[in-house]
Amino acid sequence: MAVNIPGLIVMLLFYLLVLGTGIWASRKSKRATEKKSVNWSDGTLLGNRGITLAVGVFTTTATYVGGGFIVGISELVYTPNRGLVWSVMPVAAIIAFIVGGIFYAKKMRQGKYVTMMDPIQRKFGKAVSGVLSVALVLSDIFWVTSTLIGLGTTMTIILDLSYNVCIWISAVVAVTYTLFGGLYSVAYTDIVQLVLTFVSLWFCVPFVLMSEHSIDITQTAYNFSHHTAWVGSVDTETAWKWLDQLLLLTFCILGSQEFHQRTLSAFSPTTARLSCFIAAPLMLIFAIPSVLIGAVAVSTDWNLTSYGSPSPYERDEASHILPLVLQHLTPSYVSVIGIGAVGAAVMSSTDSGLLSAASIFSSNIYKNILRTSASEREMQWVVRVTVVLVGVIGTSFTLLNNSVMVFWIVGADITYIFTFPALTCALYCKFSNGYGGIMGVFIALLLRVLSGEPEFGLPAVLQYPGGTLKDGMYIHRAPISTICMLSNLFATIVFSYLASMLFNRGILPQSWDILGAKTHKTSQELASTDNYKTNDVDAEKIREAEAEHMMETSPLETSAL
Repeated sequence: MAVNIPGLIVMLLFYLLVLGTGIWASRKSKRATEKKSVNWSDGTLLGNRGITLAVGVFTTTATYVGGGFIVGISELVYTPNRGLVWSVMPVAAIIAFIVGGIFYAKKMRQGKYVTMMDPIQRKFGKAVSGVLSVALVLSDIFWVTSTLIGLGTTMTIILDLSYNVCIWISAVVAVTYTLFGGLYSVAYTDIVQLVLTFVSLWFCVPFVLMSEHSIDITQTAYNFSHHTAWVGSVDTETAWKWLDQLLLLTFCILGSQEFHQRTLSAFSPTTARLSCFIAAPLMLIFAIPSVLIGAVAVSTDWNLTSYGSPSPYERDEASHILPLVLQHLTPSYVSVIGIGAVGAAVMSSTDSGLLSAASIFSSNIYKNILRTSASEREMQWVVRVTVVLVGVIGTSFTLLNNSVMVFWIVGADITYIFTFPALTCALYCKFSNGYGGIMGVFIALLLRVLSGEPEFGLPAVLQYPGGTLKDGMYIHRAPISTICMLSNLFATIVFSYLASMLFNRGILPQSWDILGAKTHKTSQELASTDNYKTNDVDAEKIREAEAEHMMETSPLETSAL
């Protein structure tokens, strides 16, 4: 099979469009920064905190409509013993955006934090926040790796290009515009990428549904034909595992910097909340094409297609089902447009991971721990170098393409089990402190390691009831990740309370309080973590009202629309 020249030309045009948008946004960012004389963190990492409602909705949605979202949903719908009911990513994102909008977006934006680690660092201290910051950077690297792998396999199948060439070209483009424009470039390229993803996916759907090699998907929804039913089911044996997956995918979003970077960059606290609420139902709209493609794959007699027999599942290629459907069930020009959808989705997630890692490292590790006296110019270079390094490391990990699940498991577990409970306690538990944070992380990490992980070949020392043995490995049916997360949350609250009580009541001498448990009192907390005094509530409300009025005529929103 020769290289698909028309497809290659289309992808090059797409890359030029995205790169051009990113460069334009970087110049816009520079002009806005010079005009407002904002500091490096607000300008580069948060877009001068001027992201309007329209742009915010686009960038929030695009961040999570990635390659894993589009390709992964089709894979789950197609895979036997899974099906539609196991494709919980859209539902998880909807719940996360609604919960985040209600409980996190406004509170974080009012605090004027730079990253999600700021309230954690002020509550738990540099030791705990430093460890969690490093873990979060690793999670972002794995995020970049996972998204690029999805693009690489899709482009290889449809364009017949080298896997490594496809991935490295995409990574270079994403790194370039993120490097020069920061959040401005990421947000405005997200608009282009999301529009292309929407148009391309829905353009492909009618051709997929009309394939002559497939039967009506309504006939295979609950009945076995060429494959198992694509709706799937959840029984009593798998119910806890299903719930664990839903909760993990939901709250790992709220434990990620990518989500909070969008709310922190919003024009006002109200804008931050509205962006979440409006983006929530859009996740379902973007999931429908992938569901339909997976359902058609189930309903297809692959022996009649150019793919031949055996089926993709029997060849262990279920993870490639979306590009395979486009390649073998649609005209070539349709498959080329489909690859544009995957490419746009992947890059919108990749750039978010790059900027997220750079934000955490530069602000919470380098500036707050390693070099507290770093100048703004120095910090700008730290951000740029971090973007490049994360891009290179994350892309290099794609060479281990057989270990995609390993990257995904580690990244999701970090944000769900460790950073989500820490952030929740930092915002809502007034007496939380470093002692509770340390014990929470330690207990959760110990439980997760002892629970084992088949993808790592790590045996389960703790064997919860209801599991089974498979190839000598104990496979849990219990909600392992949720057990570890709740253990972290409970331990953080309990040990924080004990430490606070022991030091505040004088049971232990204050000289022993190396983590500052006694200093975490309500009035001091409000003054230090919310960045505005308790008697400034009326002024804050006035500022919000003025901000909402300005949204209608903001130059940022006008140019975005």
